Amino acid sequence: MKLNIYILSLISLLFIQQEVSAQKDRTPYLIQSTFRGLEYEVKAGFSIGGVSPIPLPAEIRAIESYNPTMLIAIEGNATKWFSKKWGAEVGIRFENKGMRTDARVKNYNMEMTADDGGFMKGAWTGYVKTKVRNSYLTFPILATYKVSPRWIIKGGVFLSYMAEGEFSGSAYDGYIRNEDPTGEKINVTEATYDFSSDLRNFAWGAQLSASWRAFKHLNVFADLTWGANDIFKKDFDVIQFNMYPIYLNMGFGYVF
Repeated sequence: MKLNIYILSLISLLFIQQEVSAQKDRTPYLIQSTFRGLEYEVKAGFSIGGVSPIPLPAEIRAIESYNPTMLIAIEGNATKWFSKKWGAEVGIRFENKGMRTDARVKNYNMEMTADDGGFMKGAWTGYVKTKVRNSYLTFPILATYKVSPRWIIKGGVFLSYMAEGEFSGSAYDGYIRNEDPTGEKINVTEATYDFSSDLRNFAWGAQLSASWRAFKHLNVFADLTWGANDIFKKDFDVIQFNMYPIYLNMGFGYVF
């Protein structure tokens, strides 16, 4: 967490330093774009959130721990203003979405591999540690509304392509019943699972954003994204409920 704060502080100092000399650095092309109602921005921030079923199913009895991990998002976007209030924004964003959780579950459908290499499938009761780390190339498409000279709100959709993904973990201190909750009971100290190859490459959902103009070229922003489709492929049937990515990204943007 201290490292995150240090990096975010460094980014903000760089933006402020650029603000001092920004007027001298504006090119004729950017000036012409301004007259045409075009505005360009680069953004950097940190995300917090996770992937979760909505609502939590009965199989998940308790969340014992949660770690958002270090998630960075970098974006470039362009806004076309059609009037003094309304505009449209398109962008491209590289982002990580992930988390680490430890949950207590009961009759949780699972496929896993024991330390001796034995494969097990059935209803798991015990604890589950999960690690998610997915990298996406995301394209937000947003309507923008200027509430005041300093405040802008945005809303729309995002389309994402997963470049790299991981969904893995371990099940420990519990037992599994073969095939279903009434099957043979097998006590398990610890076993591992990896569903990374079952992750879906394409994702989409809704995005709601707000930005505050702190200086002439410096924005402070918050982006809330809510996935609309399951992170797993359609034919994946081990986890028997949809998992949706829900994340809040906060940081700084420099407007050219």
